[in-house]
Amino acid sequence: MPANKKAIFRSLTIELLIDFLAGASSVFAFSPFAQWWIAPLTLSLLFRSWFLLPKHRGVLGFSFGLGLFVVGIHWIYISLHDHGGMPAPLAALALLGFSAFVALIPAAAGLLSKYWIRSPHVYNALIVFPACWTLLEWSRTWFCTGFPWLAFGYSQVPSSPLAGWIPVLGVYGATFMVALLAGSIAWCATQPFHLPRCARAFVMGGIVLLSGSALSWIEWSHETGEPLSEAILQGNIPQDNKFSPEHLDAGLRRYAELANSTQAKLIVTPESAIPLLLQDVPPAYWEGLRNIALRNHGDILVGVFTETKPGEIHNSMISLGESPTQHYQKHHLVPFGEFIPLASVIGPVMDFVLKMPIGNQSGGPLRQGVMKVAGQSIAMDICYEDAFGEEIIAALPEATLLVNVSNDAWFGMDVGPEQHLQMAQARALETARPMIRATNTGVSAVIAANGTVLRRAPKGEVALLEGTIQGRSGTTPFVQMGNLGLVFLCLSGLFLVGFIHRK
Repeated sequence: MPANKKAIFRSLTIELLIDFLAGASSVFAFSPFAQWWIAPLTLSLLFRSWFLLPKHRGVLGFSFGLGLFVVGIHWIYISLHDHGGMPAPLAALALLGFSAFVALIPAAAGLLSKYWIRSPHVYNALIVFPACWTLLEWSRTWFCTGFPWLAFGYSQVPSSPLAGWIPVLGVYGATFMVALLAGSIAWCATQPFHLPRCARAFVMGGIVLLSGSALSWIEWSHETGEPLSEAILQGNIPQDNKFSPEHLDAGLRRYAELANSTQAKLIVTPESAIPLLLQDVPPAYWEGLRNIALRNHGDILVGVFTETKPGEIHNSMISLGESPTQHYQKHHLVPFGEFIPLASVIGPVMDFVLKMPIGNQSGGPLRQGVMKVAGQSIAMDICYEDAFGEEIIAALPEATLLVNVSNDAWFGMDVGPEQHLQMAQARALETARPMIRATNTGVSAVIAANGTVLRRAPKGEVALLEGTIQGRSGTTPFVQMGNLGLVFLCLSGLFLVGFIHRK
């Protein structure tokens, strides 16, 4: 091998290792570690590699993504092996394969940037790299049904100065600002030292941070109605017992006892708190929950499965109490957890290696309106759905309160539930609405309209989380535009740079 090719190969190997470790270290920017400043630093290492080895941006992006996802979503192994019954070697291989698949997104961001400017240029740092990274990260909200986990904007929730951009441009607006900071750092690190150039990059970073901090002072919504007493029931039913017939009665009793011990006007149970089809729930139990809600002059939201027609099963929430009975059906289902893609082809194989209860569910409609209970207009979503901001805003601005119910027991007690909570906090920020979040084993919490956690229940314990919450009205720019505003800005920036650079 010629000496120059050996040098390139050696440099590429080193940069691949650096980027893999940078991606893995990025996990510390997210909850539960929540060191938001790590995100622009680790991403700047990837952008530095893109400057140094422009012909290899795709594989460098893949290495960064592989480190990020293998470490950041390792809880998938817990879901597949500990609770899904998949053999350990196969579960580990599935984690690696899925991480590699999702890592194709940052690889594509690197490849896309090559179409604009391959040579080092400040346009790369300030527009091309941030826009390409953001657009491809946004694509994870819809590509192959979507997997937005560990989008870099989430790392800024709620304490980073960049969180102020989230009500304006959504969580991917925060992603763009993180990438802009990273690009500025990478540009300074890869160019000969030049004080004015470094000063301009420093000023650019300061403007981004200060503007985000200024935006965070804006009150995008205002209080409406009277404060509402609420109670979150965290039953802490072990996942291995939840769908077990011999443990069913104990689980039902626990939720009935928790509900009976509160005087709250709005009571919220987790996703599938009753792991039965609605028609199989004993009528006396159902009436007992209704009577508790009536006693409290309010309503209770109950997680249960419904069957609209034979074989069409929905993961649902039902309201009981003073308000007319209403229901919500989960529409964004989890592949391989709630439904099997290409079931006729791979369904038998998946049934053999993966034991998922009620894994043949059907999705409800996207736009189901609000649930009007306990004097509030509630935007309901179930579990994984709160990862999709544009789906949540379908019920805005009518909704005065967000409610998310989940069963994060699938993730174990590791980082997965904390990451999921951080995504829920981003939804509160995007909509300027408070959120009630009820989960089976944690993290159950009440989130303020600015994304901060007001109170939370301990993970892995039976808990009754009581307090008051205030509904809010108003709208944010993100509610009005969704992600289209940011996508338009990114595409406009790319085409403008392409036009200027090719003149």
